[in-house]
Amino acid sequence: MSNAKLGRANNLRKAMLRNQVTALLWHGKIETTMARAKEVRSIAEKLITLAMDVHDQNVMVTKDITNSKGQIVPTEVRNDKPAKLAVRRRLMTFLYTQKELKNPKESKKEYKARTGDVKFPLIEKIFGEIAPKYAKRAEEVGSRGGYTRIIKMGPRRGDAAETVILELI
Repeated sequence: MSNAKLGRANNLRKAMLRNQVTALLWHGKIETTMARAKEVRSIAEKLITLAMDVHDQNVMVTKDITNSKGQIVPTEVRNDKPAKLAVRRRLMTFLYTQKELKNPKESKKEYKARTGDVKFPLIEKIFGEIAPKYAKRAEEVGSRGGYTRIIKMGPRRGDAAETVILELI
């Protein structure tokens, strides 16, 4: 996974990188040091490429669901194909779980209705927004990779470490 030690023990370094990759994918940008940004960039681009390759592999299935009255009703459900399911599980093992934030003027009932069926919002965001965006870009430009940008911010006060903003393009 990573070659740079970043001044941390192995388990602490892995947790820090997982946390930063999760924050990058969830928020779209993070502020960190140059060394950490290079490691996070490498990991994030690999995960995005994995999701890009399989983001459109779905199949529609008819399932019989029992409604509140006890009647069996056939319902169309979209399931993942095996390759997409494998990538989804791989992403779930690396990324931390993020909760969808409640909007300020949203009631508890509205929040539950909006987020009730989504167990892993970050994974859904990757397959629903991030991967299709970069797949379309790869078709237009003809190259893969380069999903992130590093913007230098200057030295940090205190230890003079080079701080940067790492963001998704």
